[in-house]
Amino acid sequence: MARGDGDEGDNIIGPRLRALRDRLGLSQRALARKAGVPSSTVSLVESGRTSPSVGSLKRLLDAAGVSLGEFFSSEFETPTKHFYRHDELTDISRGEVSYRQLGSGQDSSLQILHETYQPGSDSGRVMLSHEGEEGGLVISGRLEVTVDGQSRVLKAGDGYLFPSTLPHRFRNVGDVPCVVISACTPPTF
Repeated sequence: MARGDGDEGDNIIGPRLRALRDRLGLSQRALARKAGVPSSTVSLVESGRTSPSVGSLKRLLDAAGVSLGEFFSSEFETPTKHFYRHDELTDISRGEVSYRQLGSGQDSSLQILHETYQPGSDSGRVMLSHEGEEGGLVISGRLEVTVDGQSRVLKAGDGYLFPSTLPHRFRNVGDVPCVVISACTPPTF
């Protein structure tokens, strides 16, 4: 698989594959398993973060019972998606800190994330800073949020909101996983 280079053909593959998978009622993992490709492949293609080789795309389409011609036909609809099941969130990062995104991130100026910080994990030693604004609500656990030199430990029900240009960092200071629902505009991933 090659990284998408932004030409027009790359822009339709992800949404069309997602629409096809939704129509078949398959999760990303189920389609990948059926096609015999790594489980991350479907997520990466649908989010537009990679462009599949013709062979990989053909394996996915064969598993879905659709030819390449049908897939690229102008009649193939890619309806706007408004609702997402838990298993349809896009994995952006896994590990001590995991980020799961609502939607593909390509068709919205708002990024919404389901974040999980394992005990002792953080967003990194280097303070983050980027254009935009961000905010979030702690769902469970305890999260230390540092913004522009000020730190506060937030617990379930507490939240934060600040301009993202201010240096910031997140750290789980508790002994259980911390879950946060956050939003950022414009998207940073």
